[in-house]
Formats: sequence, C-alpha cells, structure tokens
Amino acid sequence: MRLRACIALLLYVSACATPALTSTEPAARDPRLANLQRAAKLPWMDGGRCAVREASEPWPVLAERCYQALDHDRIEFHDITGRCAVASAGAAAMGLGVCVLAAPEIIVGAVVVAGVVVVGFALSDALEAYEKRGRPQVRPPPTEPVPETRPVPEARPVPVTKPAPQKPSPKKKVPKPEPKGPDFFPPLDPPEVTERDRNRCEPVPVPYHRGGNKLHNKCADRIPFNSFPGGDVFVNGKNFDALQLATRTLWEVKTDNFDTFPDDLQVIVVKSQVPKLRHERALALACGLDFHVGVRREEHKEALEEEAPDLIGLIVVMDWC
Repeated sequence: MRLRACIALLLYVSACATPALTSTEPAARDPRLANLQRAAKLPWMDGGRCAVREASEPWPVLAERCYQALDHDRIEFHDITGRCAVASAGAAAMGLGVCVLAAPEIIVGAVVVAGVVVVGFALSDALEAYEKRGRPQVRPPPTEPVPETRPVPEARPVPVTKPAPQKPSPKKKVPKPEPKGPDFFPPLDPPEVTERDRNRCEPVPVPYHRGGNKLHNKCADRIPFNSFPGGDVFVNGKNFDALQLATRTLWEVKTDNFDTFPDDLQVIVVKSQVPKLRHERALALACGLDFHVGVRREEHKEALEEEAPDLIGLIVVMDWC
C-alpha cells in the first residue's frame, strides 16, 4: 500500500509540473513520445513491448507496470532525493526501485545502467513510426513553361528492316510467377526464455495468455491491481495467470462451472487440480512470493479446501467475472 501511495504522489507531482499542451507546441511534447524516448534509454528483456503497450499512460504508471521487464542485472537505482525512503520502509528492494524509476523528472545518478543500451525492437519500431509521421512531405518542383519550338523541316522516312524473330532456347525455361502470400505480417514470436532465466525468480511478462480461453483471460486480467493485464507472467519456470506487484502475489485462475458438474466429475476435477496448485504454490514461495487461486463458484472453493486444508485462506471466489 505504501508503494501505491508513492506512485500516486508521483502522478500528482507530474500532473502539476506538466503544462497543458497546445496545438502550437511541437510533437516532441507528446507525452506518449516522451515516454517512448525515456524508455529507449533503459535495458529491456522483452524488447520494450511492455513500455510500448503502456506508453499512453503517465510515466509513473508505465514504470510500475513494466518494472519487471527491465534487465535488472544491468541497472541500479539510487534514492538521491530521499523521497522514496518512506515508501520503501519495511518493503522489498523492488519497491524502492519502482519508486525511483517512477519519478516524473530524470535525476542524474538515480538510475545507473551498465554497458551500452541497445534500443529494443518494439521501441525502435514505435519511435520510427513517430519519425515517419513527423517527417515533412517533399513537394514536387513547380512546372516550368515549355519554350516555344520552331517548325522542323519535314524529313523523309527511312525504310527499316525488321529483325528476324529469335527462337527461344529449348533448355531455358521461363520461370513461373510465385504465388503471393497474405498481405499482412505474421504475428511476432514470443521472446525466447533462456535456460538461465528458467531458474530465476525475476518475473518476466509474457505478452499473451496461454490456452486461448476468453473467459479465463478476462477473469485473470480483471484481478485487482494486476500489474500485467493482457498476458501471463513467467516466474521460476512457470507461466502464472497474474502478478500483483504491490502485494507480491502470484495468481492462478480456475473458471470451471463447478456447481453444474455431477458428483463424480467434481471429485475428478478437485483431485486433478490440488497437486498442481500445491506445486505452483511451492514455486511462488521459493521465490518469496505469495500465492492465490481464483475460482468462480463457492462450491468449488469449499471442495478444494476440503481436499487440501493447507490451501485454506489462499482460494478466492472471483466476484469480478
């Protein structure tokens, strides 16, 4: 909650410090462009996809939602002004980093990056689109008047001999035109996760939900204070449905219409879900994170708690979906 209060304060400061834009101001004052240019100076593990997705939000919101996508091995945060000390008291170091990064102004020495920063591919494409949009159009030169010409004396036509038609070589084949492909670009492949990242506890945003179930995805995205709506979060070798950075809690969502199942099917569902939930909770706890399970029916919650008393207090009935 203290981290949320700090982010809200930074949003208020940035709103007061930023003058209203007018139609006469240059495109460089566009808040989205300013966020993209600021994000391009940081090292990203996802190529800057999260930053591009959140660029329309105020910078403190972008910093909080995309903090985990940074390459933390190459970046250090220093609370030079001391205003993040209160927000980070009793919290993890991650809270201090989010607070420093979310500052509306750029303070020299607050964010230190090791090595040369290569602009992520997503940020590069977004900035290039802005550059093309602002590039002035080149107008063709005005047409000069055609000078008057004097009549030319008539010339007699010279007979022309038509060349003999050449026979095509029997060995040379005329290439057939290749069929045209679709007129759209294929979707980008998800970023590769190396073996080094699989054993790490640093959350990595995944820009999609696995499974493709619309109801499941909607319930996951609407989890209160979900830091990465629209995709999963990869932690400790597993894709989780959601992550709340403010409370350091990972979520798994179950959208079964449990109360409509026959008794035999309810038993099968519960016995298959409990071992998986215990395994996912162990992965979260190994990284110092809490774990919650969201279900849609009270009967589902009671059946899971009866089968696994160790999950009592971790299962929540989702009243938002």
